[in-house]
Amino acid sequence: MNSADTDPRPSFRVRPVTLANDHVQLEPMRPTHAPELFMIGQDEATWRYMPSPAFVAALDAANWVTAMLHDELAGSRVPLVVRRQCDDQVVGSTSLFDIRVPERAVEIGYTWYEPAACRTAVNTATKLLLLTHCFDTLGAERVQLKTDARNLASQRAIERLGATREGVLRHHMRVQNGFVRDSVYYSILANEWAPIRDRLTARLARG
Repeated sequence: MNSADTDPRPSFRVRPVTLANDHVQLEPMRPTHAPELFMIGQDEATWRYMPSPAFVAALDAANWVTAMLHDELAGSRVPLVVRRQCDDQVVGSTSLFDIRVPERAVEIGYTWYEPAACRTAVNTATKLLLLTHCFDTLGAERVQLKTDARNLASQRAIERLGATREGVLRHHMRVQNGFVRDSVYYSILANEWAPIRDRLTARLARG
């Protein structure tokens, strides 16, 4: 009998889910979200370090949503839409992906927000919901995050969460205009989660 047979935790099954707190609601992405995502996804700066460029036409958003949902059907991604609670507006998107069941590991990423939602409580509230779901509900052992090595603002934001910088994968991903980026990896482990959860909760409570 191996350790998996005696593990008392529920199976590590990452599925579409709706999560909410006082600041945001995360809801499973569906084709009907494409028009709202198009309206907030046209800023080039938002997508500067993302694999794909900003939306120029409504069809771009529809095709992007279709690609995300194709990954969901394949079982490789759970794409979510971020809705701000105070005005019920869609303000961005995020995903759970790189799901590794034997290791009980998952990545949070492909996260973007409309410019007005940046540098607000939205990102902290979103990450708190996702991390709580991963660790406290799914029983994850590891949650990882990564960002473009050129994106210093994103690195600072991940570090403020309390994640540990692990290193850089050089020439890791081909992104816009054929550029091959270096990726900076971070992680949070299950035994590190409780104090991080408390700090993020306190930060949100302070406003």
